[in-house]
Amino acid sequence: MLCARLTNARFLTMDPAHPVAHDLGIWRGRIVGLDEAVTSLPAREVVDLQGATVLPGFIDAHVHLAWTGLKQNTVSIAGRTRLDDVLAVVAAAAADEGTPGSWVDIAGYDQRALGRHLTAAELDTVSNGRKVYVLHESGHGCVVNSAVLDLLPDGVPHENGFLAEGAMGAARALRLPYSQHELAEAIGRAARTCLAEGITACAEAGIGGILFGHSPVELGAYQRAREEDLLPLRVQLMVSADRLRPAVAHEADGIPRALDLGLRTGFGDDRLSVGALKIYTDGGMMARTAALSSPYEGLSHAGQLQDDPDALAATIVDGHLAGWQLAVHAIGDRAVDLALDALERAQRLRLRPGARHRIEHAGLIRPDQLPRLARLGVSAVVQPSFLRFYGDDYAAIMGEERAPWLYRGRAFLDHGIPLVGSSDRPVADGSPLRAIQFMVERASGSGRVIGPHEGVTVDEALHAYTVAGAYACHWEDTLGTLTPGKLADLVVLGDDPRRVDPSRIGDIEVARTYVGGRIPADG
Repeated sequence: MLCARLTNARFLTMDPAHPVAHDLGIWRGRIVGLDEAVTSLPAREVVDLQGATVLPGFIDAHVHLAWTGLKQNTVSIAGRTRLDDVLAVVAAAAADEGTPGSWVDIAGYDQRALGRHLTAAELDTVSNGRKVYVLHESGHGCVVNSAVLDLLPDGVPHENGFLAEGAMGAARALRLPYSQHELAEAIGRAARTCLAEGITACAEAGIGGILFGHSPVELGAYQRAREEDLLPLRVQLMVSADRLRPAVAHEADGIPRALDLGLRTGFGDDRLSVGALKIYTDGGMMARTAALSSPYEGLSHAGQLQDDPDALAATIVDGHLAGWQLAVHAIGDRAVDLALDALERAQRLRLRPGARHRIEHAGLIRPDQLPRLARLGVSAVVQPSFLRFYGDDYAAIMGEERAPWLYRGRAFLDHGIPLVGSSDRPVADGSPLRAIQFMVERASGSGRVIGPHEGVTVDEALHAYTVAGAYACHWEDTLGTLTPGKLADLVVLGDDPRRVDPSRIGDIEVARTYVGGRIPADG
C-alpha cells in the first residue's frame, strides 16, 4: 500500500524519460511510480492537487543559513541613505539593553547608499561605551568603532574603521563564537524561510571559518538543529578551508592537510552531510574587493585576493589531494584565473574526474576562460538575483566591455559547463522562482538588460535549480527529478512557470512543499 498518492496535478518531472505526469506515488519517503504505475494501487492518503503544477523541490546550492537566521534578528540600517538616520539607528541599538563594553551588531550596511564609508569616529559619537560592529551587506567587510580598533592586533589594515576581508576576520575573532543554541535557532529560522519558497535542499556555503563561520563547533549546531526538529530541509555543509590542518597520514594516502580524523566530502546522510571544502580566493563586487585583471571602472584598484596567490593555490591543491570536492569562491576574473591554474595543477598531480569541483559565483568570466572551465569539468554556481538587485551598479563598475560577462548563463551552457542556480542568501533575495525569472530576463532594477545574449530559457533555468543543483551536490541519485526511486521532495505551485509570461514567474505562489513525502510543520 502506498503511503500517499498525489493526483490531478501537472508533474513536471525534469526527467526526459517521463517529462510530465498526472499521478505520483509515495512510499516511505520515496517516489515509487508515476501515472498508470500507481493509479490503481491502494494508498493510505490520496491528495487531489486540483490541477496544480508540481516540480522537484528546489535546490539552493549556495546559501548561508546561520548568517541568514542571525540577520533576521539583528538591527538593520538597510535602505537608509542619510548619515544622521544611520547613526540614529546605531544610537538606539547602543542605548538598548547591554552593559558597557558589550557588543552592538548592526546589519544592512552598504556604503553605496551613503556615497562613502562610515567611519569609526562617526560610530564613536553614538556608541554609548559599547563595541560597535556594522556588517557590510556582502559579508566581505565591516565598520567598527574605536573601541574595537583598539583591540585589534598591530598591523591589521583599515580605512577609518572599515575593515575588508581578512582584516574583518580579525574583528570577528574578537567576538566569536556564538553558542550552539543561538546558531541552531538561527538555522531553523532561515530553513523555514527557505522551505516557504519551495526549497527542499541546500548547501550551506561555509562553516567554521574566519570570514563567514560563527563557531569552531558550528557543525554541531546543525546537528543540534536537526535533533531539535528545527531543520525541515536537507542541508549539505561546506567546510571552510581554514579548518584544514597538517596531516601525518600514511605516505601512500598523499594527504598533506586534512580535517580532523580525515573527514571529507560525502560524510553524513540524506538529511545532513558534509559537502565541499570552501576556499575563498577573493572578495565581492559590492565591497569592491573582487579580484579583477584590470581596475574597476572609475577606481584606481582591481580588488584583492584573500591571501598570497601561492598560498591560495596550495590550499586548492591540498584539498583536492585530500579527496574533497572543492567549492572555490572566485568572483573576479583574476581570482578565477588563480582557481583554474590551481585546479589544473591538482588534476595533473592526481586525476579525479568525478570530483565535481565548483566555482562559486563566477561573477566575471572572460571569454577565454570558458573553454578552461569546460575542460576541467567544474560547475558554475551563480546567483541570478545579483543582476536584478545589484546589476546597475555592477555594470557601471565593470564598464561597457566587461558588463556582458557578469553572471553568465548562455555561455556556460553553450560550452557544456553545468549552470547551477543559487541565492547566496542573505546577501540577496533567496526565492528560486524570482531567480528563475531573472535568469531568463537578465534585467536590472532599472530595467537594463545586462548581457542580453546570456539569457536562458525557462526550462534551462528550472534545470539549474533542480537537476544541476543535485549534480553539483552529488545528490543526483536521490534528488533533482521526480523519478521512481528518488526521494519525494516536491514543490506544489499555483501556476506553471513554463506557461506564464516570464515576468510573472517570480509571483507564482508556492502552495506547499514536501520533504521525503511529507509536508513539514512549517511547509
